[in-house]
Amino acid sequence: MPAPTLFDYSDHSPYSNPGTHAGFFTELSTEAEELHRFACSAVVHYRAGGPTLTEAQKADPDRRWLTSILDAAEARAPLDGPRTLTQQVAGCCRDHTLLSLGVLRTHGIPARSRIGFATYFSPGWNSDHVVGERWDGERWVRYDPELDQKDFDFDVNDMPTGPGSPFPTAAESWLAIRAGTADPATFGVDPDLPGLSGEAFVRDYVLLEVAHRHRDELLLWDLWGSRLSSPFVRLAEGRPASEWIRESGLPGADTSDTELDAVVDELAYLLVAADAGDTEAADQLAELYREDVRLHPGERVLTLSPTGHGGITDLSAH
Repeated sequence: MPAPTLFDYSDHSPYSNPGTHAGFFTELSTEAEELHRFACSAVVHYRAGGPTLTEAQKADPDRRWLTSILDAAEARAPLDGPRTLTQQVAGCCRDHTLLSLGVLRTHGIPARSRIGFATYFSPGWNSDHVVGERWDGERWVRYDPELDQKDFDFDVNDMPTGPGSPFPTAAESWLAIRAGTADPATFGVDPDLPGLSGEAFVRDYVLLEVAHRHRDELLLWDLWGSRLSSPFVRLAEGRPASEWIRESGLPGADTSDTELDAVVDELAYLLVAADAGDTEAADQLAELYREDVRLHPGERVLTLSPTGHGGITDLSAH
């Protein structure tokens, strides 16, 4: 199966489709500064900055569909107007990026999300993060819809890529760790959350990067196949994650670390090669993703949310 084309990236995925809000999206600007303004007006990060969330907002981070995010936002305040903190939808970088993808794709602009690590939030720390890429007619332009340009010394709407970039992708990070040129202990959610960091965490994010590259823009804590070994299983509350996994019948949970390392090595090399313009690598990556049941989500995923929610999510019910 060939890799997604520019036409594919200009069309909505089930996750980025604004649904009944499509008419409103056609009126929105696709300029980078306006995408930032809209995304950060609609969504407040559920954790960064320590906001005090309402009871309604505490369930927001599990809204994986753009339609759900927009429905919640509209129920609290008009989509085109200012909103207070309590009127925002609580989410994360994935949701800011998804909002931008929804706008760009509505206007027929190819866009995709990228999974990796930001070096610009905490000195010496690589924070798990999601950013966007838009096709400008000649190349993919990487941008971070969360960032205000005045706060950063690089172009947040045309971010540098490649070695030494402020946002190494998960694949680039994994290969650097495997080569011994990066310390895995400096990659993760937060230095104060050692359970969600390290080599296994980066390995898991390569699997997530592959999914997002193929327009399956799932939540960071939606688990399937080989991702069932994710450090996110530590978020399970009320019962062991192994019980959820056993009951779900999801394939891939029995993959050994050694085998998974080898699989992710191949995926990471293909991702980096595809970014460099190797179309054969992109097609091979797409074929692996679609054919290996351990790599792509099926109709069900295991959701182990930082909100404390745990359970099987039926994606086909959307």
